[in-house]
Amino acid sequence: MYRFVYSLLFYLAVPFILFKLLWRSLKAPAYRRRWAERFALASMPEGFDASKQTIWIHAVSVGETVASVPLVRQLRQAYPSTQIMITTMTPTGSDRVAALFGDSVYHQYIPYDLPAAIGRFIDALRPVMLILMETELWPNIIHHCHRQGVRIVLGNARLSARSASAYRKISRLSKPMLSEIDCIAAQSPADAHRFIELGATPEAVEVTGSLKFNVEIDESGLPPGSIFQFLKESGRTVLIAASTRDSEEGKVLAAFAQCLQSDASMLLLLVPRHPERFDNVVNLCQQKGFTVVRRSQLKSIQASVQDTTQIVVGDSMGEMQSYYRCADIAFVGGSLVDTGCQNVLEPAALGIPVVVGPSQYNFASICSQLEEAGALRTVADETELARFLIELNGDEAEQERMGAAGEKLVRANQGALPAMMKIVQSAIG
Repeated sequence: MYRFVYSLLFYLAVPFILFKLLWRSLKAPAYRRRWAERFALASMPEGFDASKQTIWIHAVSVGETVASVPLVRQLRQAYPSTQIMITTMTPTGSDRVAALFGDSVYHQYIPYDLPAAIGRFIDALRPVMLILMETELWPNIIHHCHRQGVRIVLGNARLSARSASAYRKISRLSKPMLSEIDCIAAQSPADAHRFIELGATPEAVEVTGSLKFNVEIDESGLPPGSIFQFLKESGRTVLIAASTRDSEEGKVLAAFAQCLQSDASMLLLLVPRHPERFDNVVNLCQQKGFTVVRRSQLKSIQASVQDTTQIVVGDSMGEMQSYYRCADIAFVGGSLVDTGCQNVLEPAALGIPVVVGPSQYNFASICSQLEEAGALRTVADETELARFLIELNGDEAEQERMGAAGEKLVRANQGALPAMMKIVQSAIG
């Protein structure tokens, strides 16, 4: 009954959802493409063979896609004849799938959680297993997969106190949904406890840790002769503000202005979270009076980044590890505004001191572990951020200590991948 009401409301919301897609497409044109996939009206990708064994992985956007990388690679090695379909909801997620995996996996946008669309998609895909990454809980997807005998795993599962409170309000819908999941691989004991409280079968919940600890580091280092190598060897303190969100850049710039009063040679790498915001961020930097260049404009490197350049805006995709590698201190965005923080593990794995704001619910357990290890510092606002950056800039020994602590913690917590593979192997053999 409750799933029927949910489905009815979802159907009624479709015109508004399409309007939102059109609105978003004004800044990101990819949102107006491939709509047939969102209703399961498109054919399977060229080369897909419905007679072969297929594992379906749903990773909503970029972060979840990146977290799935080590798992996908292990699955391809363990099951070379098995097809892998990765679905996402966003164009940036689609782009990351293509960049990370090329044609070794298939990709489509996940259909909206409408009974007819989900039924068509599952009939065409015929998966043996569905792996939902993190907190992608969709009642119709889970119900239809369960009814057709598809094994369902919630991988790298996390559930913040805030999300648990929201699901508790719709327990008549969420409880039966969770009971249909075969295995929940929780990131932490706290996550596991919340899932069980909401109705998951206790025997189906296992604490495996976070796949995000399996950070893949490119051992080749910075590309020779690149802008990144030039910045690393410039002798300047390089701060990075990574994956920043709307309204957060203003706070970062306020903190950076104070840092420049302490050390005028500092350089800020400002890397916004969403590509459609690059232009706005550049304009904001200029309005605040900073000397700014864009990564995409840096063709002649030494000629483009002068001693007077204060900010480089990272307006490129797929280079985050290189941005981090040339930084001395990393602020991770999504944390000075209430969006829950972005991935703090990549800079930690590279031995870079990490600082974040108070909003950390997406990475609460990981932030707590890093902070306890002395690899991460939480600041309340831009004033505290400036104070900490100035303090850390003058203490190279503390920078090294924090960086080493982060690397050590990441190495010590890479058991989630073998645990996930064990779950998969027990389910499909």
